[in-house]
Amino acid sequence: MFVYYAPTAIKQAPSIVKKIRIATRNSPLALWQAGHVRERLLAAHEAIEVELIGMTTEGDRFLAAPLIVAGGKGLFIKELEQALLDGRADIAVHSMKDVTLELPDKLALPVIMARGETRDALVSRDHATLAGLPERAVIGTSSLRRQSQLRALRPDLVLKDLRGNVGARLNRLARREYDAIVLAAAGLQRLGLADHARQLIPAHQLLPAVGQGAIGIECRAEDSWVKTLIAPLNDPATALCVQAERAFSRALNGGCRLPIAGRAVLERDHEIEEDELRLTGLVAQTDGSAVLEAERRGQPREAEAIGAALARTLLAQGADRILGALNPPG
Repeated sequence: MFVYYAPTAIKQAPSIVKKIRIATRNSPLALWQAGHVRERLLAAHEAIEVELIGMTTEGDRFLAAPLIVAGGKGLFIKELEQALLDGRADIAVHSMKDVTLELPDKLALPVIMARGETRDALVSRDHATLAGLPERAVIGTSSLRRQSQLRALRPDLVLKDLRGNVGARLNRLARREYDAIVLAAAGLQRLGLADHARQLIPAHQLLPAVGQGAIGIECRAEDSWVKTLIAPLNDPATALCVQAERAFSRALNGGCRLPIAGRAVLERDHEIEEDELRLTGLVAQTDGSAVLEAERRGQPREAEAIGAALARTLLAQGADRILGALNPPG
């Protein structure tokens, strides 16, 4: 547990110094993200004390099983959310791709920070591109989203599960357990490991996870002072894009345990001199035998409706049959 003080706060009377406690996983990437939030808060407020409360989550403890068997990425945030509900922490910092589509009662997600790189990265000792991998190359990733798209693109590849933090995954690659691994590029960049990425895989080849590259800040829904404190960290453009992506996944009854991908971007429509939101979504068979992909455009203020409409498009193409087989009712 570490406590950081803004330099200006030290000069103030202790009675007016506000303290905010951040719940975070103990992984290097999670600590970087929490530290980034800390630095932004200290820059935005003169008299503030920030405490990082590190936690080991269920997802960190159970690394032997594939993520889908262990219970999905919600395992990485449950303990942090409980700390909010118990009053042990004031905010929790998450990678948005790990955040469940439905939040617990009494919690809110008022801040989505400016997004980093959304694409996935190919990391390999000997091969510079996905296309350049030799036949039957062994690829490490535990993501069904990645596995299904990679199988569709390169049916010859041998895909093996790979879990653990970024450092652990890179170590397994160094021990030659895999010919290459696929990681979120944003995580590598935030940890100062961007030079490990041999290729940033184009989104038309490997569509990213919903929320990938974005950091969210969760708090108790009724903590108005906390919401006011963290409000300067919100990035409206990123928030709209993530809102559309999550609405798309929600309408599919999806989540990180299913082969669903989605990426929204804001683009300038020069004919009308306004921004347009473009959302691409994908649902795939885990064996790569079928990949359904579609796109929807609209005004940014319609982000939620754009996501739901795109989901209906894919459902009409048969996404319900693919997802129903993987996630049967009851």
